[in-house]
Amino acid sequence: MLEQREELSREENSAKTGDRQQSDSEGKGPSVDVNMVFMLLMEFLAPFSDDEEADFLDQIAHLALDLMTAIFEKPANNERQHLKALFVKGRVDGQPMTKILVDGGAAINIMPYVVYRKLGKGDQDLTKTNMMLNDFEGNVSPVKGAICVELTIGSKTLPTTFFVISGKGAYNLLLGLDWIHANCCIPSTMHQCLVQWIGDKIEIVP
Repeated sequence: MLEQREELSREENSAKTGDRQQSDSEGKGPSVDVNMVFMLLMEFLAPFSDDEEADFLDQIAHLALDLMTAIFEKPANNERQHLKALFVKGRVDGQPMTKILVDGGAAINIMPYVVYRKLGKGDQDLTKTNMMLNDFEGNVSPVKGAICVELTIGSKTLPTTFFVISGKGAYNLLLGLDWIHANCCIPSTMHQCLVQWIGDKIEIVP
């Protein structure tokens, strides 16, 4: 009986070897599905008491392979009792800029002509356009032109087109839906910050 088992085992091995040789001779190796499992020995686990077990499970790091999601937390009563507009800081072509208004009620990006001149730009840098804008009083005024600059908010830089107007406002730049959607960000006037995605990561800009 033992000899029969050994003979059968030799036949199976020779058959497998023959299949492997035949497969190799055709230039294709054997196809095998491999599932990988990573395990960490218990000896590497930090010690903790029974009382700390619940806290430890809440604080343990998890590997996230999905896209990162952004969550706005509910602010306290004293944190939302304000009527502030959302202003951020940034850079325009490398020059620092304050009082940048993020306004979800505007469709386009606006730059006052005074700010345009402070950036060292001249009329020759403007792209002429026949666009007309309505102000809050319903008055219609022509746009002086458009200009594309490198706008940096937080650590993200995007080429952004602004329409230059002759009027003045309580802002140096106004960022509307054109920039909000192109920048893939969510502004919150209540939280006084905006969340923007940089690839699959998020950044909170106060």
